[in-house]
Amino acid sequence: MNKTVRNDLNLKLLMLSFCVAMFSLNVSADSDMSAREIMERVDEESRKSTDSAFTRMKLTTCKYGKKDGKIKCAEKPRVKLVENAQINTGIDDKDTKSVAIILEPASERGIGMLSYSYDDSDRDNETWLYLSALGKVKRISVRNSDDEETESASIFGTEMTTEDQESGKLDDYTYELLEQGKFRGRDVAVVESIPKPHRLSKSSYGKTQSWVDTERFITLKVQMFDKNSNPIKKLEVGKVEKINDVWMGRSLTFFNTVSNRLTNMKLEAINFDMDIKEDFLTQRALTDQAFREKYLKDLRKQAK
Repeated sequence: MNKTVRNDLNLKLLMLSFCVAMFSLNVSADSDMSAREIMERVDEESRKSTDSAFTRMKLTTCKYGKKDGKIKCAEKPRVKLVENAQINTGIDDKDTKSVAIILEPASERGIGMLSYSYDDSDRDNETWLYLSALGKVKRISVRNSDDEETESASIFGTEMTTEDQESGKLDDYTYELLEQGKFRGRDVAVVESIPKPHRLSKSSYGKTQSWVDTERFITLKVQMFDKNSNPIKKLEVGKVEKINDVWMGRSLTFFNTVSNRLTNMKLEAINFDMDIKEDFLTQRALTDQAFREKYLKDLRKQAK
């Protein structure tokens, strides 16, 4: 081998070694993400799914049991069809406003929920429930309260609560990376989130543990615990799809392991980049049927 060829080979080997080293550094950097950084990425990805989105979902709730090793409804399930419009607002689009309206069953048509979610830890999220039969809007809170105007934190009588739907407020928790491994064939990190004292007084949970897909940064499973560290609820995310460049679960099931009740939320349709005006996302959308239907009719046309 002549000197020129040898020098050229050495140069190529050097370049290869450099590339391998850089790749190793990148892998190490990804694997060395802190628990807080992982949850920041989850929050960032989750926020993309609320960006001018109009969705239709089916909520199925029942008491459950096991048959042939499979979890099944042990009673006739209660099914609700819901439409939801939401936008991101505030600084850096980190706040969210949304309104959800029940379409079916007919006996509950028009019942609605308006939610304002704030990223700022100093601002409590706000949620209002409208009961069409009573023609009255009531404020919802997850706090324990003797206020007669405070409703249950359950969303439309399901096993989902307003707290389960919250995003942001990352400073309200401390995070610990418990382990890394495989879950349903995916690389995951298990992150434990513990509410800080000021948050604990507002929370139904003493801690949660999240199984986070470390490639797509979507949560695949969440285990919730009470303030005595007893498991009380869990969330399992079913079919995951990439829609409009956003990874999301098309089927989410909340299991209340105390009452043995579950709620499955199936995302039947979702449309992004919709023209949703902030003026629509007010209490008027709950109480004024003509106003609400005019906007929803327009959104349905956009969604086609």
